[in-house]
Amino acid sequence: MSVTTDLTPSSPVRRWPEPAAALTLLKPITWFPPMWAYLCGAVSAGVAPSGHWFVLFLGVLLAGPIVCGMSQAANDWCDRHVDAINEPNRPIPSGRIPGRWGLWIALAMSVLAIGIGWFLGPWGFGATIVAVIAAWAYSAEPVRLKKSGWWGPGLVGLSYESLPWFTGAAVLAAGAPSWPVIIVALLYGIGAHGIMTLNDFKALEGDRQMGVNSLPVTLGPERAARLACWIMAIPQVIVIGLLLYWGREWHALAVGLSLALQVWAMTVLLSDPKARAPWYNGTGVTLYVSGMMVTAFAIRTLETWP
Repeated sequence: MSVTTDLTPSSPVRRWPEPAAALTLLKPITWFPPMWAYLCGAVSAGVAPSGHWFVLFLGVLLAGPIVCGMSQAANDWCDRHVDAINEPNRPIPSGRIPGRWGLWIALAMSVLAIGIGWFLGPWGFGATIVAVIAAWAYSAEPVRLKKSGWWGPGLVGLSYESLPWFTGAAVLAAGAPSWPVIIVALLYGIGAHGIMTLNDFKALEGDRQMGVNSLPVTLGPERAARLACWIMAIPQVIVIGLLLYWGREWHALAVGLSLALQVWAMTVLLSDPKARAPWYNGTGVTLYVSGMMVTAFAIRTLETWP
């Protein structure tokens, strides 16, 4: 089977991006996870928000519309040939973002992100540079970690959950977060590997044709979905155990109830992984991120390891 790489639209070629398509390119729906994680980090720092509203707002803006939006633009540019197969109506393959405008937008937003990160102090600035590098390492050749079903989702999970959580805590505390904050942020980032794997189901056919070895491609939908469920669940079990160890029994119970509902949603997912993955991303993921905030409140007064 041959795959065409001609992305020239049948309609007259545009010179300038369509404004609505430019917003679509940044995928606002994807901004929520890193924004939420940054807020979780801010809460877990245990610092009163009064006097810190500017860095709180700026960090949320940076994590979501700017850095995450930039990563989506970079990914769509680097994925334009895959999207021509999977979703030809997306802004770049459809021609609504013509020429190299997708690349210029991603590069401009990378510079903007680093510039804004400067105002968040050394911790925020350093984290912003790491986030920008990670976004391009995920999508762009020759690194293109997206080709791996292990490294790609792992990098995104850490970038979407662990890094903004760590950054939110560090910026508000004006220093390195405590070990409980670091450990919990890392665990939720690891669990997000499973969420990213489920997100790969929508691109299964194009990934297979273009040599992107996502777990749904290499393992098949059923095995990949089961593995994703385990990856999502195990870190949360560890979080529950840590909360009990730290004397946060009620918070552990709340996270446990959230996990129990996720397990129910996982049984629905596994009945038809390919068809149910979008449903789970709206149901199980909501429960997952709810547990994140519960955990953030639980550890906000833990300054050192008990």
